[in-house]
Amino acid sequence: MRRPVVFCDFDGTITMSDNIVAIMRHFDPPGWRELVDGVVDGSLSIREGVGRMFELLPASRKDEVAQYVFDTAGIRAGFAELLDYCKTHGIEFLVTSGGIDFFLLPLLEPFPIPRENIYCNASDFTGERIRIVWPNRCDEHCTNDCGMCKTTVIRRYPKEDYFRILIGDSVTDFEGAKLADLVFARSHLIAKCEELGVEYVPYETFHDVIRHLHTLEQGGVTP
Repeated sequence: MRRPVVFCDFDGTITMSDNIVAIMRHFDPPGWRELVDGVVDGSLSIREGVGRMFELLPASRKDEVAQYVFDTAGIRAGFAELLDYCKTHGIEFLVTSGGIDFFLLPLLEPFPIPRENIYCNASDFTGERIRIVWPNRCDEHCTNDCGMCKTTVIRRYPKEDYFRILIGDSVTDFEGAKLADLVFARSHLIAKCEELGVEYVPYETFHDVIRHLHTLEQGGVTP
């Protein structure tokens, strides 16, 4: 019997907004829009684009940026309940995020998620500009220069041993969705799944996710 494990995105999934874009839009450093466009159209890798975006911001604004995200991000309804459901049913829960530690970890601090289960990018404020550090880079199976490579994390949980559940909202979750046994999708991830024929379950809140997991459990579908 395979063990269930959840890989959950952060920006736009756990939170209500895409925090990196929100940061750039709010602080509006010159040149950020071109970098976002480059990531979206694929001319820049996520690692290069995000790294260059944050280099536009002075390191001295760390606390201001973190506070802005803390005040505006919003946690999607049902998140605490999903964590309770996973704990009760023996489902391992991982956060797999392209977000940055200095604004992500304070938002997750109230929730009982072990630090080792949170995969995100790191940051360095010792210089004049914010520098992003990449502790979870792509393995030999991925050439997308992701920065925080979600498929690399997923591959550490072999399909033979784990029932892999992905929850996401954007095109950056799609490669992981192709590896998952069950995909919960919203927003841009739905469009990408439909475009390429990947099955998914739509959601708007984590209560939707819980209801579907409960239905599968009642039907004996989940491991």
